[in-house]
Amino acid sequence: MQGGTMSKNNGGLAPKGIRVKTLRVDQLEANPYNPRFLFDKAPLKTLKESIAKVGILVPLTVYKREADGQFIILDGQRRWICAKNLRMEMVPVNQIGEPTLVQNIVTMFQIHKLREDWELMPTALKLNLLMIELKEKSERKLAELTSLDVAVVSRCKKLLSYPKKYQDMMLEPEPERRTKADFFIELYPFLHDRTVKKICRYSRNTLTDRMLEKYRRPDGGIKAVTDFRKVKQHIANARNANRISDLSTKLNEFVKNVELGPDHLIIPAAGVSAEARSLHMKIEKLEEDLRCLDIEAFIGEEPLWTVLESLLHTIQKCLLKAGRRIGG
Repeated sequence: MQGGTMSKNNGGLAPKGIRVKTLRVDQLEANPYNPRFLFDKAPLKTLKESIAKVGILVPLTVYKREADGQFIILDGQRRWICAKNLRMEMVPVNQIGEPTLVQNIVTMFQIHKLREDWELMPTALKLNLLMIELKEKSERKLAELTSLDVAVVSRCKKLLSYPKKYQDMMLEPEPERRTKADFFIELYPFLHDRTVKKICRYSRNTLTDRMLEKYRRPDGGIKAVTDFRKVKQHIANARNANRISDLSTKLNEFVKNVELGPDHLIIPAAGVSAEARSLHMKIEKLEEDLRCLDIEAFIGEEPLWTVLESLLHTIQKCLLKAGRRIGG
């Protein structure tokens, strides 16, 4: 771990401030540990126009790297990019002591908490550096350290499970060509489903490639990343109804044919079983509420008794149609 000057704040994880001054634009260098390194053109254009009118109002935060004397940007890379594009010679900076690797990354995450969200894959890569450096895997502890939500840390760890070629798709500089992290997050439960692993004859990478094709092609069966939730539900319904053999055929067809959507995985009998289970739980809850009802307290509340009478009539009709006996 590289050396650095630490303050007593934040458990020794905050670099010490030195002074505010100005530096030439060409004296600065981007931070290699910045979790945010995808800068889309539209927001940059807006910031550039603002700086062109009023200048840089908030100084960049930089540190001097002891190894070579180079000034590294800790906060303000977008302002620096705009300054270069505007051919500015000098920029205001707040110089701090050189941070350690952990201080560097943690500070970047603390800055992130105050700004708009970064793309998730770059965040995941820098979070991985912290996990390696600190030998820490606990999502709760990583969340406390970085000020990220535990859910965000969990999503990052899922992205880190994908091979590099898929991570690179999320790091594509051009937004229109970039595959959003949400696609891989929603795909993750499908790829790791125990039933899918058991009955699908395709490898995990092949499955990923097929789902990407389904999502990207205009005639593809995946119209939105949330479609994978439907896929997962249909698989769970088939599993709970012991219809795995039926599902196996449908699942392999679904993967093979790019045009097939989630509804191809519907097994009618499994859907009925799932609906019956859901209705069962609702009826059990209603029965519990009625057993606990203080009858005397609701005397005179005619709408309640009217709807209960209607419910009783409906239940009797359902039981008769099902050939079930009513009463003792």
